[in-house]
Amino acid sequence: MKIEYEELPHILTIDEAIEQNSYFPMTPQLARGDVEKGFEEADYIFEGEVRSGAQEHFYMETNASLVIPKEDDEFEVHSGCQNPAAPQERIADVLGISANKVISRVKRVGGSFGGKESKSLYVSTALAVGAWHLRKPIRCMLDRDEDIIMTGQRHPFLGRWKVGLTKDGKILAYDLKFYLNGGGTTDVTVVVAQIGLLAADGCYYIPNVRFIGYPCKTNIFSNTGFRGFGQPQAVFILESMLYEVAERTGIDVNELREKNLYIEGQKTPYNQTLDNWLLPSVYQQVKEISEFEKRKKEVEEFNSNNKWRKRGLSLLPIKFGVSFPAAFMNQAGALVHIYLDGSVLISHGGVEMGQGLHTKMLQIASEALDVPINTVHLMESATNIVINSSVTAGSTGSDLNGYAVHNACKILTERLKPYREKMPDKSFEEIVKAAYHDRVNLSANGFYKTPDICHNFEKNEGKMYLYYTTGAACSEVEIDTLTGDHTILRTDMCMDLGRSLNYALDVGQIEGGFIQGVGWCTNEQTLHFPNGNLLTTGPDQYKIPGARDIPQDFRIYTYEGAKTNIKSIHSSKGIGEPPLLLGNTVFFAIRDAITAARKCNNNNTPVVLRLPATPERIRIACDDEIVKKCKVEKKDGEVPWVIEP
Repeated sequence: MKIEYEELPHILTIDEAIEQNSYFPMTPQLARGDVEKGFEEADYIFEGEVRSGAQEHFYMETNASLVIPKEDDEFEVHSGCQNPAAPQERIADVLGISANKVISRVKRVGGSFGGKESKSLYVSTALAVGAWHLRKPIRCMLDRDEDIIMTGQRHPFLGRWKVGLTKDGKILAYDLKFYLNGGGTTDVTVVVAQIGLLAADGCYYIPNVRFIGYPCKTNIFSNTGFRGFGQPQAVFILESMLYEVAERTGIDVNELREKNLYIEGQKTPYNQTLDNWLLPSVYQQVKEISEFEKRKKEVEEFNSNNKWRKRGLSLLPIKFGVSFPAAFMNQAGALVHIYLDGSVLISHGGVEMGQGLHTKMLQIASEALDVPINTVHLMESATNIVINSSVTAGSTGSDLNGYAVHNACKILTERLKPYREKMPDKSFEEIVKAAYHDRVNLSANGFYKTPDICHNFEKNEGKMYLYYTTGAACSEVEIDTLTGDHTILRTDMCMDLGRSLNYALDVGQIEGGFIQGVGWCTNEQTLHFPNGNLLTTGPDQYKIPGARDIPQDFRIYTYEGAKTNIKSIHSSKGIGEPPLLLGNTVFFAIRDAITAARKCNNNNTPVVLRLPATPERIRIACDDEIVKKCKVEKKDGEVPWVIEP
């Protein structure tokens, strides 16, 4: 047999996809008001373009799975997956058997960040086919380069915006078209585009908006979900627009922000009224504790006295809606057993990925049952214990599973209440045994569904999010204009955690999320060869943040005076993803420093800086006399040896 190969035309970048009209079928849109009328009433109208790059998940543990065939076409699957129900459903589908013959177990996952939401199925389903034919257990753990090549990354975005505003800085209209590189399959690209639309307003009230997301179909690997799920890119586009508008109008960018910040009772473009809205106070708290105005003058003084080193300062607010956009996903189950020795075993549908979810569930059960936490245990997440679980994502894990565990424990508390009242001086073990001898059921199933979530995307009505986690941060950086290197001197960050379930865990999430955002904004650059093959397949080519990328002075605060958020479990708030958005403060502080460097050379044109702000890009953006001497015109037909999609 003779096999002939032919090199076919391929599309790698967003620009190529636009040129060849290569999109996935669905194009999400969101609009409010009359954008054209807003532009007619505006004193200033500006247009611009901004780009953000990809980001590799780079979790500690690569994708791995173990599939064990058993009798009667039964299979037991152990996988590192964000959703135990997904391998069960897909393996049953691939093998042509019913889901009740597949047990999916997840003990814990060594990091995920969205990279094991759908892409872990590559490994488990392939192993299941092999186990079906061989009738032997099969295990596989991908090498790092294999994992990076196969599993996809955060979507690169291209944003093209048009904005109209008044002379005093009030934004009247915002027209945004963004394009995201989805790769070869849809995966979650369309949903990422939808979430990007929902976050495109940032923290600012704009009466007339029109947002359109174009999911581009290309021939690179299929990109997937990543912590923030489209919101970091949308916020980056918006804040870039504000910086450019500020430079063109001469209005201070912070004044521009403060004039347009949402206030209590205003509605978002998806028609959700902002209640219990704390962001203006959170923003003001960061501005005060960071001594923003004082340090701004100090930065200006430093820049006037130093030619080759420049500093920049950036203060940004964020809001992050916590709920899944699809109503059916906002549900969770739990199962709680009380044994005769007084010990408690809890199970829920969430996955422990290093975020401390199981620890919080143990705390919730301990408090609800009024027993010591060391008597409560949790083994694993498994589909034969808790069925039809939702993916652990979107900062909803504690809210959904916490309430499910809490509801199961409350059922058991009510069953044991008569015995506690009759035996007030007895131990919990004795109370449990007394109930057992009276044939009381000491096992309970708990269920929770998020109330009031009913948004219709097509009609743009109904409630999208249960609540918002808000925050703000101020970062100061110093750049070396000769090398393009940067140092984060100080970051002040304040988050509204509500009533934290576990403060130590939440602070850890704030620190980790922020630094991961810093990595996306600065040194994490994904590069492809012109034929589409990935260049950055491991730590020798792809640089994640290290010890020197942490702010030298890192201050984390929680909002003082937070109102009780009665909608979520114990009035807590999801905190896994929101801090990542604040990594943008480092990018814009770098941009501020570059602006200062350019002014030294009498260059007042707007800064053009693509994310991530690598040393090479920082150096070139300074555009000083050395850079101008080194510029060489690109020859006709010249192809760069690497491409950033």
